Amino acid sequence: MTLTGASHRARRTCLREPEEHRVAVHCLPGNRRFMKILSIDIGGSKIKVLMSGETEPRKAPSGRGFTPRLMIEAVKTLAEGWDYEAVSLGYPGLVGESGPRAEPGNLGGGWVGFDFAAAFERPVKVVNDAAMQALGSYCGGRMLFLGLGTGLGSALVSENVVVTLELGHLTLGRSKPLGEILGRAGRKRLGSERWQAAVFDAIPILMNAVSADYVALGGGNAKKLSVLPHGARLGHNQTAFLGGFRLWGMGPGAAATQVPHEHHTEIPLPSHQGEWRML
Repeated sequence: MTLTGASHRARRTCLREPEEHRVAVHCLPGNRRFMKILSIDIGGSKIKVLMSGETEPRKAPSGRGFTPRLMIEAVKTLAEGWDYEAVSLGYPGLVGESGPRAEPGNLGGGWVGFDFAAAFERPVKVVNDAAMQALGSYCGGRMLFLGLGTGLGSALVSENVVVTLELGHLTLGRSKPLGEILGRAGRKRLGSERWQAAVFDAIPILMNAVSADYVALGGGNAKKLSVLPHGARLGHNQTAFLGGFRLWGMGPGAAATQVPHEHHTEIPLPSHQGEWRML
């Protein structure tokens, strides 16, 4: 793929610089005032939280019986002593305009229709977890994010646009879906060497399919790669938090914005059509 101009510079910069995100962010880009954001990353085995201005994430177990009410209890315990104004929630499932629109396969039930803003008593933005990590990983150009975790999370970021993808459902030839091959179960079934070969085979195909300049790899299994595929950058384990902070400063990527229940309304996410580019 031939790159020119800004796209070439973005890819060169993103692949050259070490991934050392500083998440002690005190003022979000584009904001006219200081905000303290609590960023929550919900995973299949654990939940992690970090507030802007802090440097050390806090975590607790999740699991298949993990319901939204248990999540609220865990977060309030983890965030004790942190005075935050708003919440970003990375959800491991499909997200619509009003929040989660499908129950997660690796957690408990009750997420669809849950009033997160009322539970936190603060404004809440809900976004797919892969999209939130992608936003935190983004450094220009047209970026494909692949989360090599329990399954395969994926998102595309270009300028001020974040598109959540479901590449894990794709099949290459007569093989199993990519999510079953590149995820945790696939690595266990194939073994490290064959699993890594599968990752190397899939990445250029997926990059070409979405015309990506580069790919950012996240998720727990990304660090299992002994070398990185051409055009790939290894994400930091705190990029999801940075994406959560950016939701309130940049706007793109937030699929749902909620306000506490006493306002009796939801605030629609502004379109920013003049600032966003749809590619």
